[in-house]
Amino acid sequence: MAFPTDANPRLLAWQILRRWSPEGTYAEDMVDFAAEKHRLSAPNRGLLNAIVMAVLRHRTLLDAWIDFLRDGGSLEDDAREWLRTGLAQLHIMGLADHAAVNETVSLAGRARGLVNAVLRRSLREKERIFDVRRDAPAHIRHSLPLFLVEGWQRQFGAEAVELLGEWMNTPAPVFVRINRLKPEAKQIIPALTGAVYSSIEGWYEVPSPPRQELADGLCYAQDPSTGMAPALLAAAPGQAVLDACAAPGGKTAILAQDMQNSGILIASDTSAKRLERLRSNMARMGATVVDPMLMDWERSPEPLPFRQRFRSGFDRILLDVPCSNTGVLRRRVDARWRLQPSFFSSIAKTQQALLRRMLELLKPGGRLVYSTCSIEPQENDLLIRAVLHEMPGWRMLEDQWMLPHRDRTDGAYAALIERNRLEQLTE
Repeated sequence: MAFPTDANPRLLAWQILRRWSPEGTYAEDMVDFAAEKHRLSAPNRGLLNAIVMAVLRHRTLLDAWIDFLRDGGSLEDDAREWLRTGLAQLHIMGLADHAAVNETVSLAGRARGLVNAVLRRSLREKERIFDVRRDAPAHIRHSLPLFLVEGWQRQFGAEAVELLGEWMNTPAPVFVRINRLKPEAKQIIPALTGAVYSSIEGWYEVPSPPRQELADGLCYAQDPSTGMAPALLAAAPGQAVLDACAAPGGKTAILAQDMQNSGILIASDTSAKRLERLRSNMARMGATVVDPMLMDWERSPEPLPFRQRFRSGFDRILLDVPCSNTGVLRRRVDARWRLQPSFFSSIAKTQQALLRRMLELLKPGGRLVYSTCSIEPQENDLLIRAVLHEMPGWRMLEDQWMLPHRDRTDGAYAALIERNRLEQLTE
């Protein structure tokens, strides 16, 4: 499907949403591609992104509204997507009625009459559609997979599910972390227009990404929750440290900062493209201690030079494993629609394999932090306890959770594991 020549952001949004699928390209990448292809102005790019993300965040609720407003019945996919985009503009984003209705209707082609009738009815019956949202089950009200909501209800309770649902459907603010490897950043970043201290040392919420300061490496855009795992690892100058799933390097940069660029910091990843991005990020941040390495720890043996170089093992290892992303659904909007109940048993095999392998690479007395951006026990404490039950030479010293409904930050988990000082590495 070709993009239009006039690059209307509403039409671009509709086209992206018609092409999007849970198994396909991430919506964020589709928005970026369209915006760059058509050289959209900042306001039009913002509108495009806002419409696409609003529809994806509230997809199930929007369909419930459509069914109510049409009294059921079949509907062509093209018309349904126009109704989703129009209702999202009116009742999620709060755009002006005349602009949302008139511009959406004018673009809807053969579905123009239907779209006009449904959107105008939604305005006349606004209170009733809000009643539909209030009375709907939680998985419809918050547009989340039913199995995920049921799991959260068992784990956290019904009140927490409401808070989680609201959190996951609220667009995330921009946070930046001061890069202490560049001393001038301590004065420059707090002085940014609109910068607000986040209550976590070194992090500030800002109205928009500070492009020049990011380009100069004075800060790095990342949520404060990402600092929990590196803080727990407590890497120190002169140590041998491995960041096993490192790209694009947000946590790697924190490790380099903690090490004061002194020691050895191997940053590995399975993707050459992502590793190039890490190299670029580390160069900009002044993280000179970082040594990038292309490696698939789940499937490949260590190269002989690596094995010889680190024969005695690592002092510290950060293992930020692939996960379900259930703690960061407000940022990774597609992720909720990619999840299936079978996903957790599948990803657990990868998580367990990576954890077992990394534990073997620790020195006696060395420490590893296992981390995720998931709030699911089966990916976190339950998985670790199961692995350590089979590996008596290692023990979990402590673990920490960040929970959105409790801590008002993205969800994350980190566990600190130590190798017995009497253990010897396998030859």
